[in-house]
Amino acid sequence: MPDRTLNFGLYGAQGRRSADLAGEVLDRLALEGGIRSPVTTRRGLHARLNYLTHSPAGYQAMREAGITVAKGTLRRWIQHKQTPSRDNLSRIDAAYRAYRRRNVARHLLQRLNARGGTRVEIQPLDQSAVADPRKRVIPTDVAGFRRLRIRTWDRIVDAWAAADDEALGDAWDDQLTDLGSQWGQYEYATSVGFSA
Repeated sequence: MPDRTLNFGLYGAQGRRSADLAGEVLDRLALEGGIRSPVTTRRGLHARLNYLTHSPAGYQAMREAGITVAKGTLRRWIQHKQTPSRDNLSRIDAAYRAYRRRNVARHLLQRLNARGGTRVEIQPLDQSAVADPRKRVIPTDVAGFRRLRIRTWDRIVDAWAAADDEALGDAWDDQLTDLGSQWGQYEYATSVGFSA
């Protein structure tokens, strides 16, 4: 059985780790209300640089993303006198996302924990290409997808804000155990949905 869980793709099932899918939902919620223009546009680049250069933590996020340009170069970027290289544009976007993630984590945690937690829906692996003897048994009473209410998001959001995939996976899997004996069937999924 563990072989089927870890190597489900070998048998034709399609899906991803549900913790990774949940992290992507958190990313979307964090960027909600943020900068929507792509970093490749003048407006998008200016907005990101403005956001990053208004605090020491923003400069730290830029250093962590690998931006090591001189102050004069950074000033020319802000004044639109010089355009960053494609690699630096990617680094600026990565720095913005990481810094925004840290800034909104506390607010997002409050939203997710409010009113007794947030309901989550998990769609199981797509097993349409899997031979019958290898398919996981999905209980017929749940029509394949499962819902659960996560009441305490602290560990999940902390791991996500720190970009710690291993801790996020552990925190997410701990919540999946609320699904009962079939929780392992939802460790990998095609989609995870929730909103706050």
